Amino acid sequence: MSFFDALPTINAFLNGIAALLLLWGLILIKSGKRDAHKKVMITAFGVSTIFLVSYLTSHAHAGIVYFKGAGAIWVIYQVILWTHTPLAAAVPVLAIITMNRGLKARYDKHKAIAKWTWPIWMYVNVTGVVIYLMLYKMYP
Repeated sequence: MSFFDALPTINAFLNGIAALLLLWGLILIKSGKRDAHKKVMITAFGVSTIFLVSYLTSHAHAGIVYFKGAGAIWVIYQVILWTHTPLAAAVPVLAIITMNRGLKARYDKHKAIAKWTWPIWMYVNVTGVVIYLMLYKMYP
């Protein structure tokens, strides 16, 4: 197995880690631990940035990987993929804006956009892992 062959698994792992960090960050801010929240969310952003570089590298090397399932599972896969993809494209922009507002202590504006950014970012991370499992583990 080459390094490039390992990238989809690495990407799924990074998505999973980012999802856990997002959850932890939400718990921290709900608990009033602003400084810890800031550190965890910056880490989530860093993990997601590493994911994006790895994902682009993987797809530049492997190209498109097609789902091999059929019937109802194919429909489920398509629904997940077609909701995941446009939201994944929005996450970097939303995350940068949200982080920028938080780092500049514009907390009202940060909170207003974070209400949209967090669930979209979480959905993208979780469905990224689901897509990986469906593509590489259900029908290898």
